[in-house]
Amino acid sequence: MPVIRLYWRELEELVGVKRDVILKRISMLGCDVERVYEDYIDVEFFPNRPDLYSIEGVARALRGFLEIEKGLKDYKKSVKVDETKWKIFVESSVLDVRPRIAGCVAKNVKMSDEFIRSLISLQEDLHWTIGRNRRKMAIGIHDLSKISFPLIYKAVDSKFSFVPLDFNFKMTVEEILKDHPKGKAFSFILEGKEKFPMIIDSEGDAISFPPIINSEKTRVTEKTKDLFIDVTGFDENVDRALNIIACMLIDRGAEIESVVVHSSRFEVFPKLEAKVIEIERDEIYSLLGFKLNDEEIKDSLEKMRFGCEIGEKIKVFVPAYRVDVMHAWDVIEDIAIGLGYDKIIPEYPKTEGVASPHPWNEVKDLVKEVMIGLGFVEVLTFTLSNEKEMYVNMKRKAKPWENYVPLMHPLTSDHTLVRTSILPKLLGVLNFNKHHEVPQKIFEVGDVVRAMKNELHLAACITHPRTNFSEIRGYVQALMRDLGIPWDVKESEDEAFLEGRRADIIVNKEVVGTFGEINPEVLENFKIEMPVTAFEIDLSKIFDLGEIL
Repeated sequence: MPVIRLYWRELEELVGVKRDVILKRISMLGCDVERVYEDYIDVEFFPNRPDLYSIEGVARALRGFLEIEKGLKDYKKSVKVDETKWKIFVESSVLDVRPRIAGCVAKNVKMSDEFIRSLISLQEDLHWTIGRNRRKMAIGIHDLSKISFPLIYKAVDSKFSFVPLDFNFKMTVEEILKDHPKGKAFSFILEGKEKFPMIIDSEGDAISFPPIINSEKTRVTEKTKDLFIDVTGFDENVDRALNIIACMLIDRGAEIESVVVHSSRFEVFPKLEAKVIEIERDEIYSLLGFKLNDEEIKDSLEKMRFGCEIGEKIKVFVPAYRVDVMHAWDVIEDIAIGLGYDKIIPEYPKTEGVASPHPWNEVKDLVKEVMIGLGFVEVLTFTLSNEKEMYVNMKRKAKPWENYVPLMHPLTSDHTLVRTSILPKLLGVLNFNKHHEVPQKIFEVGDVVRAMKNELHLAACITHPRTNFSEIRGYVQALMRDLGIPWDVKESEDEAFLEGRRADIIVNKEVVGTFGEINPEVLENFKIEMPVTAFEIDLSKIFDLGEIL
């Protein structure tokens, strides 16, 4: 989840209160305060609130929550519409490649260090979240003074050339995808394409090769006063990202002018009209579990920067930057936040029951105690992962549903499936800590999902210059001894481990795990330079863990 760095001086100025008030109340917005320093604070926001990925968005929310500036801000009034000035023409050639484009113009932008830092950070966080690592949406930021309108959005072949950002000579599309740092990082998005999206101005110069790189021609500098923002992709995420950026620019004092896109239909961007949702009072009461009067509902909504009209139903006006609000229940959740979670009185459940530990948790506790006794440090990693981490990097093969459970609507490209193994996660931890002293001995015991079935796994890693097969075997032997489990070994075929230095763990004539030296190719995939030995065991095959829903 994105962690946003908020500098105290700037935040206090934008919100209008001192840091002690902000620090006391900010977590009530639904975020986690990660770190607090003298000059700044790091705050983690959920991926469903991309409007809070900038200091301007956070300040906007806090001003409402702290009742400094409540209610809906009409951003639409701040947009100057001129259907003859800024035009983009979309050619049919690009519709099968990357069909959607939107944009806006921002005039009289004050290019301070703080603004540039906030804009670039917002751009990258939007790329990562609703852009799905630029797959679904990508944003380009340009110096307007260097662009000749109207623009043409079209598809070109791999021999088309221009000067990409940070270079001083022309490169073809093919060369950019192969040799440019951004090309190498994001070429996978256009893999297999014969044509490539390109935004070209009226002078025939390319200004952007989405979703890869902008042109050097339109580089933004400290002398830039006016911006052109382009957003390309496939669906409504394009419009959502543009709305968030446009509102952020308006909050910074920029003058926004509309851009007209001529494609299969005529569209004017940005679209900053408020969305209307009507809610029944009984639905609010049913979901929250307690009653609020109309004034309390209205006050809570306005603190969350919604507009509200009280009538036969509650009519709620949702600001354009709130791209997460798709259902009445999303609004009701914000009513609870606006009211204040600290004001909700907790109640004991009406149904009495006697709790007892589940066998699943009892085994986890037992295994943790043994591993800590053997000198390992416990880590906790995400249960969501992706095919590259679980299979490609581990030199393993699998099929969706047969081996793993893919997510239907993943929030990011890093989280597309439920993990099927803990070992890749531990290798990621070693990569993150590779600059710390060795030896490092880590373990995790937790859930994985394989073939649509929950399993309880234990995995452990050791890294230092002399770790080898004998060392990791000794720890497996000590673990099984302390657990009182008879076991045997046979040669393994798991390519994640080095051939000749790997073994399967056998319990009751069944393979329950593997241990050995990690394959150097796997270490290279995880960018680990030190030798690693490891094991992973499916505890579900050894212990009776009861029924898991």
